[in-house]
Order: sequence, then structure tokens, then C-alpha cells
Amino acid sequence: MGQILSLVFCGTPGFAVPTLQALVHAGFPVRLVVTQPDKPRGRGLALTPSPVKQSALALRLPITQPGSIKNNDEFRTQLTDLKPDAIVVVGYGRIIPGWMIELPPLGNINLHASLLPKYRGAAPIQWAIARGETKTGVTTMRIDEGLDTGDILLQKEIPINVTDTSQTLAPRLAAIGADLIVETLRGLQAGTVLSHPQDYANATLAPILKKEDGQIDFNYTAQEICNRLRGFQPWPGVFTTFRGKNLHVWDAEASQHPLLPGELLVERDRLFVGCRESSLELLEVQLEGKKRTATRDFVHGYRLQTGEKLGSN
Repeated sequence: MGQILSLVFCGTPGFAVPTLQALVHAGFPVRLVVTQPDKPRGRGLALTPSPVKQSALALRLPITQPGSIKNNDEFRTQLTDLKPDAIVVVGYGRIIPGWMIELPPLGNINLHASLLPKYRGAAPIQWAIARGETKTGVTTMRIDEGLDTGDILLQKEIPINVTDTSQTLAPRLAAIGADLIVETLRGLQAGTVLSHPQDYANATLAPILKKEDGQIDFNYTAQEICNRLRGFQPWPGVFTTFRGKNLHVWDAEASQHPLLPGELLVERDRLFVGCRESSLELLEVQLEGKKRTATRDFVHGYRLQTGEKLGSN
């Protein structure tokens, strides 16, 4: 290896962009950017490049967008000919095959948005908030053939603020993660960063979000529901049913009215719904087919009555 590490960067979402930019600004030669193919988006379904591709174009970096990588001989030859010292992977969205793991001397270095071994999986930011964590962070690790099971290199911890959503927390994690990747690579090059295995006994999972994860269960406490509301932004959000229609809850806070799960209490312009051991005050909602609205307008517009119920409880 020379004095400056030669890199290949694999990434797709906006979360990965600060890391790509930080590597370039730190002087690392990024020989190739690998990102997913352009995808149709919007009403016209126009093909749209990933945030990483847009950033790579602005940085004038070479780009490739293979549809698959596991058995792609052309892509394998391309990477092998580049002889990278390390491959940096941030939210690429593809499983890294064994041949690619074994290719660079320093390995495939991944930035993961949790304090591993907690929250292995596709949605660590969302699930950390949804499960009421008060702290999280980022981890750099060497990718192996498991799901976020590789040896840890460095970690950086930050608090989760009580007002954080996944949309406010993600940019902070992306920023500190970008710095941590640079620190990790410099430490690997200098021999000052050593890897250590994860503690499997403390592992938790953060699976990819599904629509049904947003379905409100009023047998949860109000705080648990509020945590899921904050974590599951922008999708799937949290929702229930009202008079047979879907009701999306955009804003709510815990309260202390003694109500049965799902039972409504109307107090003038305010609306409360029962949960386990507590109640939830709904602040902003959206009924299926309608616009988002403050609860006071919802209460009066639909003439809500105390004793009505939300959901199937």
C-alpha cells in the first residue's frame, strides 16, 4: 500500500453522501463509486439518480451502477483491476458477496447507524427511537458474511433528544459517521485502530420497516406510541381507524386521563384516547382522503363524542 489509501465507495441514500464527501475532502483517492441503478420516481416515473450518484457527479468521480453484484463477472473484474486498499460501504442496499469481502487488504469498511451489536439491520435509526432509547451512535466495522455481525473498529455515541424523529437524528448520525470513517481509515493505515468482535449476547435487530409496524396498538403506553410516532417518520408513520376509515396521527403527546384502550374523551377542542396505564392527546391528525388538520378542527368537523373508539379495541 502507498501513502494514501486507494478506495472504492459503495452507497446509495442521502445518509451516505457526507461520508463520500468527507473521504474526497480528506484526500483519499476514490477510484470508483458504486451505487444502485436509477429508479423511477414521482408522478411521471422519471428515472432519478440516487443521492450518492448525484454527489459523485458533482465531485466528478467515476460511477458504476450494476443491477446485481454477486455473480457479476464484469463488475468483479472492474473492482479487481482497481486493486483498492479498502472498500467503504454506507447504505449501499446490496449484500456484499464473499469475493468482494476478500478483495481489499483492509477489508470492506462499513458505517452502521447504531452502537453495534444493538440494532443490526436495515432500520437502526427508526427502531432506536421507536423503542425509547436515549442514546445511539455510529459504528465502523469490517463486513463479514453475516447481517451486521463483523468486527467493530470504532464507535461514536450521541444522545437521542426527546424531540428527535428519525428525520432529525439521521443527519446528525451521518455527519459524525463521515468523520468516523475518515478517522477509521487513517487509524487502519497507521496501525492504531484494531478490531474486536461484537458481543453477541447483547445483539438486537432493527428489521426493515413494514406498513403494519405503524398500526397503533392502544395496549401500549402513550409514551411507547409517541416513541413509534417519532421513529417511524416519514414512513410508515402511525395510524389507526376512525369510523371505518384510516386515521393517520401526525402529532401527539402523553397524558394521564384514565380511559380504556382506544376510548375517546372530548374536552372542548381537545381529544384524548386511552392507552395502557395512560392516555394520549392527539394534536394533529389526517383522516383518509382528507388533509392534515389540527385536532380542534377534527373534533368539531366530525362532531366527535366522548366514548367513541379508535381502532379495533
